[in-house]
Amino acid sequence: MDVEEEEVLEEEISTKIRKNKMPRPCKRRRIRGNPNSNYFKPAGIPIRKLEEIELDISEFEAIRLIDFKEISQEMAAKQMQISQPTLSRILSSARKKISDSIINGKAIKIKTTE
Repeated sequence: MDVEEEEVLEEEISTKIRKNKMPRPCKRRRIRGNPNSNYFKPAGIPIRKLEEIELDISEFEAIRLIDFKEISQEMAAKQMQISQPTLSRILSSARKKISDSIINGKAIKIKTTE
């Protein structure tokens, strides 16, 4: 086997290993606040004509703790029993979804089950 064939073989093995790796399982998050309503839509537009964005319950909880209750990210992460960087990613995702919904007139559905 020449050097070129070895490199191709090594790359194929490396690709197979990467493809077979499973992501880490999602860690359970402590959610204390439940939404009073799980669906929001722009007024005057029928539901059937709206595009829908799904907000995960952990994203709802991050928004509730940080933006509504004005708790620091460190304290909110401790309450949700996750790391601060994870909370930051969840919060960023939630804010992006909410702003997209407001700016582009989309409905928001809060997914209440994991």
